[in-house]
Amino acid sequence: MSVNEREALTYAAAGVNIDAGNRAVELMKDAVKATYTDGVLGDVGGFGGLFSLGAIAMKEPVLVAGTDGVGTKLRLAIDRGEHTTIGQDCVAMCVNDVLVQGARPLFFLDYIATGELVPEQIATIVKGVAAACQESGCALLGGETAEMAGFYAPGDYDLAGFAVGLVDREKIITGERIAAGDVIIGLPSSGVHSNGYSLVRRIISREELQLDQVYPGLERSLGEELLTPTRLYPKAILPLLDAVDVKGMVHITGGGFYDNIPRVLPKGLGAHIDGTSYPVPPVFSSLASWGNVSQHEMYRTFNMGLGMLVIVAPEDAEKTLQNLADRGETAYRVGEVTTDGEVVVSGV
Repeated sequence: MSVNEREALTYAAAGVNIDAGNRAVELMKDAVKATYTDGVLGDVGGFGGLFSLGAIAMKEPVLVAGTDGVGTKLRLAIDRGEHTTIGQDCVAMCVNDVLVQGARPLFFLDYIATGELVPEQIATIVKGVAAACQESGCALLGGETAEMAGFYAPGDYDLAGFAVGLVDREKIITGERIAAGDVIIGLPSSGVHSNGYSLVRRIISREELQLDQVYPGLERSLGEELLTPTRLYPKAILPLLDAVDVKGMVHITGGGFYDNIPRVLPKGLGAHIDGTSYPVPPVFSSLASWGNVSQHEMYRTFNMGLGMLVIVAPEDAEKTLQNLADRGETAYRVGEVTTDGEVVVSGV
């Protein structure tokens, strides 16, 4: 066969459909625009997102950035064909991280990679991202959708993103002022959030659990329970920062209590968490029972019903709880800072 007789190859023949990408952008454009705040410059489709800090009055503004993905929770979403809430997981994992340093989320960017771009699927994911950005008060400033033919299995995709927040330097929360005796207040999670899903999936596989089944102790199917999106904390936390001297905050993600709490404590300090001081959602006891997972391992892997911890001086504890209650937020006094240098969870 001569060179001239060979099939003329195109990008589409190689598995990349530019028209499908353009169609996805059109489907998501209105949802993205709805997130735009006063600082956003330009429109959807630019090579880079533009955001002006000119209208923000701060003595010494500091940008705080965080990045994360959704992890293997995506496997459950893909297997169930449920793509509406996974975008919130991605946003929450990032904005909650910048929040703990006292930063107000300004904007978010997402990245979606897939083997074959299905415009409606991508638009559904991004609409979930946009809704979470709106709830967090930040703009969806940009993003990227990569069609990587032959790299991902049919129907599979990955989702990641990053958030940028802003805080006045003198108000950055570092945890350096935390002292023994300070009170730890916990805000409930919405469920398993987006960590520990490799263990969750191993339990499901070994025990041959069915995602569509409602198991004893659960009010919804296992799939619905596990795909509940990660809670967004900006609305609960930002007003609190204006009313109370918050010394430290902890976003309980991978590593649970034992690995995350020490990240905010000064050297030599520890924490005592009373596991009986708040209600642990039934999904965690179910997972522990099905997988024969020890309580230590559970508290080292999952949030166990507390997604955000706030650390304040003892004299500010009741004020903190009242501020949250006045705004309809549930919170619990769950522990205190100690001098033993270790994290201890008791009563479990």
